Amino acid sequence: MFQFQLRAATARVPVDFAARALPSVFQVNLVVAGFLLVADNATFWRRCLDIFGAGPQLVVFGAAIWALTFFIVALFGIGPLRRPMLAALLILGAATGWFQDRLGVTIDRDMIENVVTTTVAEGRHLVTPGFLLHLVAFGLLPALVVLRLPVRDKGWGRFMRSTLAACLALALGAGLILSDFKTFSAVLRERKDLVAAWQPAMPIGSAIRYAKLALRTRDVAVAPLGLDARKGPLLAAAEKPVLTVLVVGETARAQNWGLNGYARDTTPELRRRGVVNFPAVESCGTATAVSMPCMFSVLSRSGYSQEKGLATENLLDVLAHAGVAVEWWDNNTGDKDIAARVASARLPEVREACAEGECTDAAFLPLLDRTLATIDRDTVLVLHQIGSHGPAYHLRYPRAFERFSPACHSAEFSRCTDEEIRNAYDNTIAFTDHVLAAMIDRMAAQDRAIPALVYVSDHGESLGENGLYLHGAPRFMAPETQTRVPMVLWLSEPFRAAMALDQGCLRDRAAEPASHDNMFHSVLGLMDIRTTARDAALDRVSTCRAS
Repeated sequence: MFQFQLRAATARVPVDFAARALPSVFQVNLVVAGFLLVADNATFWRRCLDIFGAGPQLVVFGAAIWALTFFIVALFGIGPLRRPMLAALLILGAATGWFQDRLGVTIDRDMIENVVTTTVAEGRHLVTPGFLLHLVAFGLLPALVVLRLPVRDKGWGRFMRSTLAACLALALGAGLILSDFKTFSAVLRERKDLVAAWQPAMPIGSAIRYAKLALRTRDVAVAPLGLDARKGPLLAAAEKPVLTVLVVGETARAQNWGLNGYARDTTPELRRRGVVNFPAVESCGTATAVSMPCMFSVLSRSGYSQEKGLATENLLDVLAHAGVAVEWWDNNTGDKDIAARVASARLPEVREACAEGECTDAAFLPLLDRTLATIDRDTVLVLHQIGSHGPAYHLRYPRAFERFSPACHSAEFSRCTDEEIRNAYDNTIAFTDHVLAAMIDRMAAQDRAIPALVYVSDHGESLGENGLYLHGAPRFMAPETQTRVPMVLWLSEPFRAAMALDQGCLRDRAAEPASHDNMFHSVLGLMDIRTTARDAALDRVSTCRAS
């Protein structure tokens, strides 16, 4: 009997030893947190080093961030979905870390919205071979390890230990911050770009904020605006239909706009057509999802929010209230609900303009021809361009229009020099110049309508300055390359005569600083729409009208 019990006990030893050799959930979370901080936070640590230097404050602050990162990991590592949640966290960190470290892209709430609302055609250019290789090495493979790795803890004991570890990590992180609260609080308050680079905390927080916003605005009631709008005497007396073509540019920055004094003449065709150029225009935001709804809103940049914007009718609604026909045609990622109550459509493919797989903005020209041939009432035609949208700048213009070379022909910037990237981008600006000039020529050559054209870009673009590429930087840290945009106005002679507008006065007004805040009111003034919704102080056109 004694010998049997001894054999049974010794038989259990290898099993117990093997179980104890397995890592605990605490140990797995510890490794995951460390991996995230080391593999996905190069920009964050670079900014920490710049702020604190290689001293004790960096050590204390770094330890606090490690504890808080462990807190996030531990929260994900609680419950029956622990493995897939940790795997998702590793994949998320690898993806967002790539865009932060390689392109300087900050994953804030607006960027989450951009990701959600983008099209497949636009988003696929960001999925480069370099990105996929990084995602596999730093996201998918570690995630696979977490999914397959057996752990020692099970049941309620694991849950309680994970919860306790999360609470202790939170307390440790808070305590380390409080140990030099004056310094650390000042840094966190004044250097928002530091927290913005923290992976995966920033994208997780941004996703939560976006989800909350989406829930709040899901069933928002739209308040009417400008119900008193009517055609003024000049518009009402026009002998022919008045056509205003409003071209919403994409990602064109003022610094590379030839009419603004850029060293390269990227806008020779517009220059020859005598347009009125606005050299100092500030955008409402740094991404289409913010800037475009804001510029059509009656709200100023300081008072605008997506929630407020969705809850109020916009410029297109006011024009419709006045009896003007409004059409929205899109060659980009949609109208962002701006055209929810007017006619809108995706731009149809045109063989000549879509030969290289994606449609350039030349596809708008046949549409404009049809409009000019059939117009029978006052109309505002809104054309939303693909413009200069990156990173695949080389797809935004036909190869025959490549004026500046060598140009980058890849969506992966690491394969190109900054000069090649800038050349490709400048080619997109030059092609926008060509398309706008072609629109002007078509309108000038016909006699069925009284035409005008307004062009304004939604936001700018970074081309490698200070390590930043593309756009979408949070407003508090956005460089002027992302917030200064071109804007031009072309008025046909019949339009100037019908609307009693002085070209010299318009040029003088255009030289003054302006912003997207002026567009709502200036378009109404340009069209001679009378409404209490128009603010005369923000209207850059009506003051140039002969009394």
